Amino acid sequence: MPIRSGGKRRNIVLFIVLGAVMLGLAITLTTGWVVWNWQQMVRLAIGIPFFLLLMTGVVLNTIFLVREARRNERHDSFINAVTHELKTPIASIRLYLETLQRRQLTEAQRDEFYQIMLADSDRLLATVEQVLKAGEVGQHSRLRVRMLVKLQALVEDCVQLVIKRNHLPADAIEIESYNKPEELLVRGDPEALQTALMNILGNAVKYSPSGVKIRVSLKEHHAAWVRVSVTDSGIGIPKEDLKRIFRRFYRVPSRAVLTTKGTGLGLFLVRTIARQHGGDAFAESEGEGKGATVGMQLPRVIGVPWREEAE
Repeated sequence: MPIRSGGKRRNIVLFIVLGAVMLGLAITLTTGWVVWNWQQMVRLAIGIPFFLLLMTGVVLNTIFLVREARRNERHDSFINAVTHELKTPIASIRLYLETLQRRQLTEAQRDEFYQIMLADSDRLLATVEQVLKAGEVGQHSRLRVRMLVKLQALVEDCVQLVIKRNHLPADAIEIESYNKPEELLVRGDPEALQTALMNILGNAVKYSPSGVKIRVSLKEHHAAWVRVSVTDSGIGIPKEDLKRIFRRFYRVPSRAVLTTKGTGLGLFLVRTIARQHGGDAFAESEGEGKGATVGMQLPRVIGVPWREEAE
């Protein structure tokens, strides 16, 4: 059963009110003490630092409690989301297996059931891999694998995989490259980069409920960087959430986002992987309902001959 967030919001309000009351009480008592003992300069000199220390402690304590409450709320939301993402495909697979076991079906119906179960298995595997990958990238700040990667070829492979998994038409995702493939070399872990790209593309598909029309842009940026940008025409991102969406477990608190399945780990993985490669992730949007552009910027390999062994 989903954990209600109303109680946690009340706890946050309680912490804020309690902190404000304590701070007001401290100011009132200390101000009264200073006025009452204004002639005792020595005590005043000693009291003021203690007063400032007390106020600082109250403010820091309140900030800490509010942050912890919000972190716990995000964590609970993540647990609910992951539980749903795991239970739904398992229940679906079980239902189709029971149907296959108990009923006589035609060959066409069996093939249809097999396809559905395979899709549910892929969804289940993707959720497990995402959770495991989030724990893995959080423990390692440096890459273990450093090799030349043909970024354009990797992007093309990811696009084809996303089209296949989501049963999209071939023209649903277009790739625009402004440079030659040999000019878009990066150094890093191909598997990690594929994880990041799949998350960006998967989000673009997931948050385009009215129809998938995605443009992937690949280009050199200021000579030293390679930028991969994925632009969709979906639900968009409020401007105040553009930086927050890369936090672990964070999901934009809008109805359109919260009603869409997700764990809040995808873009966290994107940013972490990009930073492990010496780059960073970015997001741009004009607001809700106006689509979004999400991507990453990676250091470009310069002065290295085009090699066939690059992945």
